[in-house]
Amino acid sequence: MLALAATGVGVSVASVAGLGLANEVGEEDDGAPLVISLRDAKEGTIDVFSGESVRTITDKQLVASLLKAAGR
Repeated sequence: MLALAATGVGVSVASVAGLGLANEVGEEDDGAPLVISLRDAKEGTIDVFSGESVRTITDKQLVASLLKAAGR
């Protein structure tokens, strides 16, 4: 599922299986959904929610890929 915010800045991706974060080594996949919230497209800042935890990363290439997938 891919949804775009009305402001044109936010992109959310839910239930992304096997998402790799650059230079991040995580725990094994527990099957919990991942929710990715694009906080700042220009800066490449993304919030990654999994279960009750959240991590903020900066990855301009990933943001560009998400925006391209969304047709932006």
